[in-house]
Amino acid sequence: MRIEHVELVAIEVPLVGAFRTSFGTDTVRSTFLLRVVTDTGEGWAEFAGDPEPLYCAEFNASAELVLRDHLIPRVAALGDGVTAAKVGPALEAVKGHRLAKAVLETALLDAELRSYAMSFATYLGSVKERVPSGVSVGIMDSLPELLTAVEGYLADGYLRIKLKIEPGWDVEPVRAVRAAFGDDLLLQVDANTAYSLTDAEHLRALDDFGLLLIEQPLDEDDLRGHAELSKLIRTPICLDESITSARDAAAALALGACRVINIKPARVGGYLEARRIHDLSVANGVPVWCGGMLETGVGRAANLALAALPGFVLPGDTSASARYYAEDLTEPFVLEDGHIAVPDGPGTGVTVRPDALAKVTTGRRGLYAR
Repeated sequence: MRIEHVELVAIEVPLVGAFRTSFGTDTVRSTFLLRVVTDTGEGWAEFAGDPEPLYCAEFNASAELVLRDHLIPRVAALGDGVTAAKVGPALEAVKGHRLAKAVLETALLDAELRSYAMSFATYLGSVKERVPSGVSVGIMDSLPELLTAVEGYLADGYLRIKLKIEPGWDVEPVRAVRAAFGDDLLLQVDANTAYSLTDAEHLRALDDFGLLLIEQPLDEDDLRGHAELSKLIRTPICLDESITSARDAAAALALGACRVINIKPARVGGYLEARRIHDLSVANGVPVWCGGMLETGVGRAANLALAALPGFVLPGDTSASARYYAEDLTEPFVLEDGHIAVPDGPGTGVTVRPDALAKVTTGRRGLYAR
């Protein structure tokens, strides 16, 4: 392929309800889509970051700058030889900026696969036509509000509940959900780096509730702390923010810092690196699952294809469109019997709806023109 044009489409999509984590509260998905036009067609991808660097160091404005001035020019310099597989090597000299690298690689992979009439699922090696779906439940103002929310998600058919936690909102919410919905409920918690190793005794109280895992309790750069914590609590530790590459995953497993890995393609630089982490985990007998970043259907479609790989044995945060959006930017993903179908059309298998996109677009900017 040859890159002809790259366009950034800034969007603000209202959420159906506030989503609170230990690092902030979201009421709108404010990000951008990247549209890449090549000589063989076009591809779309969704930036997984936010307007502010609170979840990770990257944010919308930083991604736009690095894409325009550093990433796109390096890939465009490949001329007629552009492929998604060449994006990583072409961008290796640029330190960090994995979310920005991921959105460019994904848009090019979408365009490339559409030109072959091949789906993401086929390209990645997916083995399932539908994947089990879990739901992430944000921090609430009260336990009754939490129980009402969980009850609603279970009624919808979700197979696994993930509770966001932080100091002051951890043991009691878990206790309340277990008491209300029983020991058979697949239940896990996500701390988003909100604790320190000195909280080990407190976190040990979660061992009584038979959780699937506790996700990212300590700082993202604290592999040693996670390894020590794993010796002090029985609940399996899952790493999320700490895993930015297959090399990180290998180090974490060698140190005993985790027993489960959450793979977010954007966080690791794209779907090709995500597949490497999957393969590494399978080789080491470590279960993985697919995390989410409040994606619209543009990003969710490719995540579903990834979650259909054989090593994804736990339900992911690949929820239905209605979990977050009253109107999605693609045809909505629907929950059926606790599962969501994996798109099988060319590329990501979804098409951006111009009418829906127009309602939420706040700006368009060209980042490259040949």
